[in-house]
Amino acid sequence: MKRYLIVLLLVMLAPLWLAGCAGADQPVISFMVSGDTAELAAYQTLVAAFETEHPEIDISLQHIPSEGEYRQRLAAGFSSGAAPDVMLINYRRFGTFADQGGLEPLTDYLAGSQLIAAGDFYPAAIDAFQWQQDLWCVPQNVSSLVVYYNRDLFDAAGVPYPAGEWTWLDFLAAAQALTRDLDGDGQIDQYGVGLEPNLIRLAPFIWQNGGRLVDDQTNPTRLTLDEPAALDAFLWFADLQVKHHVVPDAVAEAAETSESRFLNGTLGMLFNSRRGVPTYRTITSFAWDVAPLPRGRQQASILHSDGYCMAATARDKDAAWTFIEFANSPAGQTIVAQTGRTVPSLIAVAESDAFLEPNQSPANSRVFLDALSIMQRVPVMSTWIAIEETAGAEIERAFYGQIPVEAAIGLAIQRTQTYFAQDSLPR
Repeated sequence: MKRYLIVLLLVMLAPLWLAGCAGADQPVISFMVSGDTAELAAYQTLVAAFETEHPEIDISLQHIPSEGEYRQRLAAGFSSGAAPDVMLINYRRFGTFADQGGLEPLTDYLAGSQLIAAGDFYPAAIDAFQWQQDLWCVPQNVSSLVVYYNRDLFDAAGVPYPAGEWTWLDFLAAAQALTRDLDGDGQIDQYGVGLEPNLIRLAPFIWQNGGRLVDDQTNPTRLTLDEPAALDAFLWFADLQVKHHVVPDAVAEAAETSESRFLNGTLGMLFNSRRGVPTYRTITSFAWDVAPLPRGRQQASILHSDGYCMAATARDKDAAWTFIEFANSPAGQTIVAQTGRTVPSLIAVAESDAFLEPNQSPANSRVFLDALSIMQRVPVMSTWIAIEETAGAEIERAFYGQIPVEAAIGLAIQRTQTYFAQDSLPR
């Protein structure tokens, strides 16, 4: 027990000791990220490049592998006044922390920068972090939801690769052809699709069917999943698992995640944003690429964007901004783009070989840029994540056949209503 207490004390004191080693006058900026080992490597490369450029500033990189734990650590840090100086936050989540006074507005910092300007970024990314006429985070990426697919499995099944204009019917036909019992034991060994049953995965299909998520994008007061177009899209979405069985059921997904199945070559298609690319580049047993979402009545995709945000309690705000500025400069964004992690929010970097990388997988990276013209996003709200998680629980139950879609919609609307009433972001 004594040995355990000594080790625990050393772990707790390590950050203070490291800060002291950095020099009495040298600022130490804490920077927190999440993700797997491949994603971590991208930020380690970025930090090393920054410290070479700015030896007067030390970056303490804090890595939390689990996304869920990362969010918990951030929330606890903001609540206790001990948030990291700089962190990455998705645009769907920053409203909660901005509303609580936990974030430093970055409007003036960006306006005074000699390295970057608002006009250098894709408007979809910059606009997502605007609230109350201020910019709260500088976006590092402007990704969208796409379909990753195993080219070898498509070839083996004699299924043509997804094309730019493929439809829901084309997608379902491919998924059915790729779903197979390989050893004849009556159990599916290879699934056609991996798809998370949550609101942000369902959203683009609702938009593609002409539906809405909320009644008013600017001043939302309720979910509108009960409208006919949204209901029909939800039914189609759930049928992929409940009726067609091209997606693993709850038991199969718990036994092995869809991403793991994709990595080991037993999943034909996987829905994800750009963040999976560093991990998928470790695949050596098969060829893979990306395709746009299949279209419904119209084309639509959903914005995935993370921003570098500064805590209001940052120990040295000028030093913290220097790091954010570098990370989002052409040099910084090129470094992370070359790891495959991001669709750069800087237009010049996104249109360069650093991102398009003709000799790297995915070969069809331009799919992400093509989606910019059809991209939509969820509303900015202080309570959006509570809405998303509450509705997501009901979406998941319907997706796995535990309750009817209509019942899930009713419960999602009813149980999220209090969060719409509690939203405190002024419009």
